[in-house]
Amino acid sequence: MAISITPNPNTDGGTALTSSGDGFAVGTVAPAVKTSPDKYSTVGELVGLYAKPDVREQLIQTYGDQGITGFLKLTGAVNAAATQDEVTYFEEGRRHKLFTWSGADSVVDGDGGSDYEKTTLQGGSQADLRLYDVVMNADTGVKYIVVAGDSGTDSTVARLDGDDVAAATDFDGGGDLILLGNMHPQGSNQPGAYFEPNVVRRKNPFMIIKERYQVNGSAATNIGYVNLGNGDYRWYIKGEQEARARFEDQREMMMLFADLIDGDNKTELQTDIATGVPTGSEGYFSAIADRGITVSGLAATPFSSMADFDDIIKELDKEGAPAEYAMYLNRTQDLAIDDLLATGIATATTAGLTGQFGAFNNSADMAVNLGFKSFTRGGYTFHKHDWKLLNDPTLMGAITSTTSGVSVQGAMVPMTQVVDPRTGSKAPALEMNYKAANGYSREMEHWVTGGGVLGFNNNGDDGKDVATFHYRSEINLITRAANQHVALKG
Repeated sequence: MAISITPNPNTDGGTALTSSGDGFAVGTVAPAVKTSPDKYSTVGELVGLYAKPDVREQLIQTYGDQGITGFLKLTGAVNAAATQDEVTYFEEGRRHKLFTWSGADSVVDGDGGSDYEKTTLQGGSQADLRLYDVVMNADTGVKYIVVAGDSGTDSTVARLDGDDVAAATDFDGGGDLILLGNMHPQGSNQPGAYFEPNVVRRKNPFMIIKERYQVNGSAATNIGYVNLGNGDYRWYIKGEQEARARFEDQREMMMLFADLIDGDNKTELQTDIATGVPTGSEGYFSAIADRGITVSGLAATPFSSMADFDDIIKELDKEGAPAEYAMYLNRTQDLAIDDLLATGIATATTAGLTGQFGAFNNSADMAVNLGFKSFTRGGYTFHKHDWKLLNDPTLMGAITSTTSGVSVQGAMVPMTQVVDPRTGSKAPALEMNYKAANGYSREMEHWVTGGGVLGFNNNGDDGKDVATFHYRSEINLITRAANQHVALKG
């Protein structure tokens, strides 16, 4: 018997064993070695083909910190739970009011053949005046007394100083009357009518904001190069983090820019949107537009002198505003004010008045640490802060409209508490409300469904090989005393 063993052809040589007869004999064969140069690689080629990649594990924030939340919290807004579909609150109106008129009758002689003249006012709210009320024409400063008519009827007035009434001059074109008080003759009765307290009831519905993110089971196990925090290299973690951050940003923007659905086509819109009845919700800037102070034209002409602030301060005085404000500004206005401060027009002390830092525990250092730059003017302290939301070119920084009042340049928020006239309790000017009851809160809900993916065995997605991250919030924003807030528009 004879056997033959063939060496491995991939070796550099080999030995062939043969046997004959009763024993084995070992024979040596020539090595099968290829000695041409292309069999070898240089060290450089080996490194290039098989070197370990040098990959950095940091994720570069190309656009910096893109989060835009924080405005509401830094301006003192607080969270409060609510148990109905809308929040009702009460605001005290003006103690005094203006009375209006649109025209007047011809001048006639006074009763009883007296020398004075009188005229009967028409239109507007002048019919709410009472007999013997004394009013002042807001345009001319002339004072009049109601000599005929009472609440609910047209008011006939004569000049309080006894001079003749010139209807064409005194009451031409309509205007406002300031109620100074009244002047009763001897023996007259008490007024038959009285003025109701001016308390306004306001309501703001909640809005439901939702978002989701999804990853399939296989992708959930993929490991990448980037360290996403705490040594975790699973790529889907970044997607979930971004989804949550985007949801929080959009949640705040809705509280700032939402509107109530109350236009002419409200019913049709509600029907078309969904089977439910969305009512919208009043956002921060909607509240200011409705009953606050709006400064427009700043995009074309940024703050250039203290006269700009003086005009705003005069309006704040009219609204009984507090002495401390936070100003959140886009970069254009922020730099313009920095230029004003750098020239020495306004410093930490202006006109002998020291700056107030009540919103920061009376600590100027705390204000600086939070990114605020403060200055005083006319007894008011302004804490200036840049507002990233207005600079982001994918958010409010994308507005290019030349229509006056469209581009938001900033906001001025009173740093104080307002008093509820019904209960006497104090509350911040801004309040973020969320639905909650019996330990269940809808302020910031988050849950995960999945068919076993990442250990979530609840089949929330009908057993699909996915994990779905859900986010939901039911919130609204209450802007108290909106008349003291200022919107800076382009």
